[in-house]
Amino acid sequence: MRRSEVLAEESIVCLQKALIHLREIWELIGIPEEQRLQRTEVVKKHIKDLLDRMIAEEESLRERLLKSISFCQKELSTLCNELQVKPFQEEKETTVLQLEKDLRTQVELLRKQKKERKQELNLLQEQDQELCEILCMPTYDVDSTSVPTLEELNLFRQHVATLRETKESRHEQFVSIKKQIILCMEELEHTPDTSFEKDIVCEDESAFCLSLENIATLQKLLQQLEIKKSKNEAECEGLRAQIRELWDRLQIPEEEREPVAAIMTGSKAKVRNALQLEVDRLEELKMQNIKQVIETIRVELAQFWDQCFYSKEQRQAFAPYYSEDYTENLLHLHDAEIIRLRNYYEVHKELFEGVQKWEESWKLFLEFERKASDPSRFTNRGGNLLKEEKERAKLQKTLPKLEEELKARIEKWEQEQSMAFMVNGQKFMEYVTEQWELHRLEKEKAKQERQLKNKRQTEAEMLYGSAPRTPSKRPGLTPNKPGKVRKMNTTTMSSATPNSSIRPAFGGTMYRSPVSRLPPSGSKSVITSMCSGKKTPRAARLRANKENMELNGSMLSGGYSGSTPLQHNCSIKSIASTYSEFSRELSKASRADATSRILNSTNIQS
Repeated sequence: MRRSEVLAEESIVCLQKALIHLREIWELIGIPEEQRLQRTEVVKKHIKDLLDRMIAEEESLRERLLKSISFCQKELSTLCNELQVKPFQEEKETTVLQLEKDLRTQVELLRKQKKERKQELNLLQEQDQELCEILCMPTYDVDSTSVPTLEELNLFRQHVATLRETKESRHEQFVSIKKQIILCMEELEHTPDTSFEKDIVCEDESAFCLSLENIATLQKLLQQLEIKKSKNEAECEGLRAQIRELWDRLQIPEEEREPVAAIMTGSKAKVRNALQLEVDRLEELKMQNIKQVIETIRVELAQFWDQCFYSKEQRQAFAPYYSEDYTENLLHLHDAEIIRLRNYYEVHKELFEGVQKWEESWKLFLEFERKASDPSRFTNRGGNLLKEEKERAKLQKTLPKLEEELKARIEKWEQEQSMAFMVNGQKFMEYVTEQWELHRLEKEKAKQERQLKNKRQTEAEMLYGSAPRTPSKRPGLTPNKPGKVRKMNTTTMSSATPNSSIRPAFGGTMYRSPVSRLPPSGSKSVITSMCSGKKTPRAARLRANKENMELNGSMLSGGYSGSTPLQHNCSIKSIASTYSEFSRELSKASRADATSRILNSTNIQS
């Protein structure tokens, strides 16, 4: 049961209770039946009037709701058609009140959309009108009487945004071109003479029509002014180049160059005239110092020959370089040749720079090779040896790559030019191969020289003994005091010749082997003490000085071995004869070495 029905029943109960209560009151008062009937009729009439009025009000409300629903449905249909949206779908089994509310809400929403679209359309039309006037373009075609659809508004919105971007772009372009035109006019000292030029320079930027035709005319005007400016700049730069070249050739001091520094920039008419006057003055001075100028050009020619890797024959082909007749014709020949060489170098600059890079890398490679064969490099500190090895390894990788790259570029150049690319009178790859071959021969030659040197040193040590080396200090070994002569056993050393008498025969000083001293008693010989099975400290010190022993078991000159008796049958004559034989062998080897060097140099030159 609904709450309204419950309330209705409660109202009836209340009414009954009220009537019962009235009757009770009337009973207590003693009102007669007729008056009771009248009063009951009054109560009935009041209640009926009240209910009738309430019913009438509710009926009126229902009528208003129905009228509102009808009106909203009509207006909603119209708005849907104007806005081109889907019709409103009424919910089934809904009350009149809810239906009226839904329809009224939907109508208000569509009214708001219609108003917003009309406002946006008007705003877009105003913006379109303004932009089209600035850009000199026709306005956007749209029906202003009808309500635009969302798609139409979106297209109109995009159109206006495009116009705005076009306006910004053209305005920036106009401002940029205008600034450049004003600068060019100032540089050229040009005064605006046409109405268009005056409009550009004098009038407000916002008043200028940014049409495509005007922008194209602006660009054309700027191009004309820039061409004039470029011609003036090129002419002035050419005059400046002539001035610098004449300064260098005539060796004009800095004091005389400083007054002209003011005209070394700019391209205005007064600057151009001043530059031309300076060129005329220097040309006249050049003719007065023609010899000095030619000598300066020859120095520059030699530099270009070096940069272009000209051979001796190519340099000698320009005969005027060696002429001593300093005339104006000779100067013109030198000028033409220096211009030709300069242009030739600029055209093939990349190739020449690549060859120069290879030359520098090759010299660095040879330097690393030289350092690699130097034993003193191991004494360097501070990580220099490690850095050199890293650079050397890197260079060994990059040098072949550079050669391959140059080879490909040179082959392409030779195909295009139909001529060989020469470096010092020969093809570049032949030149590279020759350098590698010379490097290989030098390494082979150095290896042979080292082997011959080692062989001679070995033979000399076998004959004379090795050079003495200072023995390292060892624990328990007391070094001998200088100038103190040891006492030797008279029985074993009686027949020994003093060192002073043998020294001239060997051509040098005789050195004793560091042997231990004899015992004070002298009863035991040195041989006995050395050959015994006991390891005495003196014997240990003898074994520790093995660096003074001669190769192949032979003794050092003047030395003494504890296991072998001293040999005293070596005479001066035998020593001299052995030395003379060695000298003859040494001279033969030297002559053979000199002959091989001459043959190698002859092969390299050929």
